[in-house]
Amino acid sequence: QVQFVESGGGLVQPGGSLRLSCTASTIMANIDDMDWYRQAPGKGREWIARINKGPYVKYKDSVEGRFFVFRDNSKNTTYLQMERLKPEDTAVYYCNTFPNVPWGQGTQVTVSS
Repeated sequence: QVQFVESGGGLVQPGGSLRLSCTASTIMANIDDMDWYRQAPGKGREWIARINKGPYVKYKDSVEGRFFVFRDNSKNTTYLQMERLKPEDTAVYYCNTFPNVPWGQGTQVTVSS
């Protein structure tokens, strides 16, 4: 079963940028839908972005225009480029396919001055 490993999180000031990576244990080109999710402290996990083979992309309203998802199948990796970060973007970020497979560890993003 495919597994995903997220990386690239960290502490960033409001207005800053980060690029998250999601590397698959299998050939990314064989995976259609790749989604990014996040879970803020005390809240449930929420979907924020999708990219498929098209590549068709779709975003949650709260991140559209600030977050950009893209994939590099040659590296079996999907990326989430996050711009103009806000404190409310603080969360653990995860990637997964659809239907979901077991979740990875995620990567922590903290936006704070």
